[in-house]
Amino acid sequence: QVQLVESGGGLVQAGDSLRLSCAASGRTFSVYAMGWFRQAPGKERDVVAAISRSGNTYYADSVKGRFTISRDNAKNTVYLQMNSLKPEDTAVYYCAADDFGSSWYLSPRGSEYDYWGQGTQVTVSS
Repeated sequence: QVQLVESGGGLVQAGDSLRLSCAASGRTFSVYAMGWFRQAPGKERDVVAAISRSGNTYYADSVKGRFTISRDNAKNTVYLQMNSLKPEDTAVYYCAADDFGSSWYLSPRGSEYDYWGQGTQVTVSS
C-alpha cells in the first residue's frame, strides 16, 4: 500500500501563487507515475498534471504555462507550483500515484492511478 498526503492548499487572490506538496509513504518503491487532479463543485474530476518517474510531464491545456509539476524521488514527494491563479482554478486538488508501468510512462487518466490522497482545497478569489 501507498499513502499520499497533500498539503499547501489555501485561500488566495487571483494572480497569486501556491505550491502544493504530496508526500508518499509505504511501498513507495513501487510508485511510477504521479499526478495531480482537481474537482470543482458539481464537476467531474479532471487531470491537472502528471509526471513519470523519469521526469516526463503532461499538463492540461488550462494550466499550461502557469503550473509546474515536479518530483523528488529521494523524498518521495511530488509538487505542483501554481502561478497566476484564476478563480476557475478553485477546486479540491488530489494527488495520485500509479504503481504499474515504467520509469518513462505517465497517463492523464485518473482510472489508471491506484492510490489517492485525501485532497486539499484551493480557493482563488477574484
